[in-house]
Amino acid sequence: MSLFAILTEAFNFFRNHIRQLAVLTLPLLLIQVAIQLWLGNEMLQADAENPQFGAVHAAAMMVLLLVFSFLIAALTLYLELRSQGHDLAPAQILKASLPFVPPLLLAGVFSGLAILAPVMIFAAFGPLWLIGLIVSLYLFSRLAYVNFMVVVERLTPLEAIKSSFKFSGPITIKTIAVLLLYVPLSLLAGMFSQVAMQVGFPLQLVVEATFSFLGLFVNIALFRLYMVNRKTPDADKAEG
Repeated sequence: MSLFAILTEAFNFFRNHIRQLAVLTLPLLLIQVAIQLWLGNEMLQADAENPQFGAVHAAAMMVLLLVFSFLIAALTLYLELRSQGHDLAPAQILKASLPFVPPLLLAGVFSGLAILAPVMIFAAFGPLWLIGLIVSLYLFSRLAYVNFMVVVERLTPLEAIKSSFKFSGPITIKTIAVLLLYVPLSLLAGMFSQVAMQVGFPLQLVVEATFSFLGLFVNIALFRLYMVNRKTPDADKAEG
């Protein structure tokens, strides 16, 4: 299936289910963005020469990771259930998503470190940071399906990372193209957030949460790309 067709189907799904998606994800997104804004403000106010971050900041980071993992678990489970023709209430999906939070958290930490490592390493060599960025983008594309491997395939974190890397090989270019949709969204979010910042925290929270919600379209497009290229047990038997 062409990339255009995949994006079209993802857009139609996002448009047709926007109310259900909002009910399911916006409460979590508001919490996530509120923590991010608070941590960002704390970093701006910290002494550049002697920054001090205590237990409160560590706890906030941990809560942020848990909320993000919960959000991804709920969204992925919702996409899986809808692809099977099921229609559960948001409360049921959230409850069913809880067991996936610990493995998603671990998988997210491991894959996140792998993705950030090249940028951090090459940044020490000045202009070579651009090479690190390209390598990180490549790794991001190869590990973009870890969440689906955990929730849909029910794999452990390490198995999910290995499976995502193997699965994404033939569709790396398409995956990168989908992930690059984050760039214009991030630029627009930054512009509107700067304006909202002048008004106050409540408006900035709403603006950033709204753009984070729109960013879920990328996850939906990735899920569609995953489903199109996924090998089911039945398909494996047919090939055998």
